Amino acid sequence: MTELEKAREIFANDLYATEATDIQIDEVGEHYSKCSFMLAKKHQNAYGGLMGGAIFTLADFAFAVASNFNAEKKTVSLSSQITYLGMAKGKKISAETRLIKDGRSTCFYEIDITDDVGTKIAFVTINGMHLG
Repeated sequence: MTELEKAREIFANDLYATEATDIQIDEVGEHYSKCSFMLAKKHQNAYGGLMGGAIFTLADFAFAVASNFNAEKKTVSLSSQITYLGMAKGKKISAETRLIKDGRSTCFYEIDITDDVGTKIAFVTINGMHLG
């Protein structure tokens, strides 16, 4: 089983992200993940744009995968900040994580949200807390 298959199996239990939102894990590495979903009507707000909650769910899930896959300590989100930058123009939305700092009890990640035509949709920072 590859690392990607292992990650997909573990995080398939996050039913809101994987079933309700249809997010999939595209890449996984040490303190890294890239996750995405194909735009569907269920991701739209009342005006037909991409709903902010769908964007945030993608970022939160990408953080969960990056911070918990093959990690010694489980990590939860402590605080987060999202800045919406633009409207999606493509058909696929992706979140790519970067670990900025990993401390004894907390960590800090940046997440870029883009679409498949290169539109910058949002920038997210998440402060995590290591449990145990």
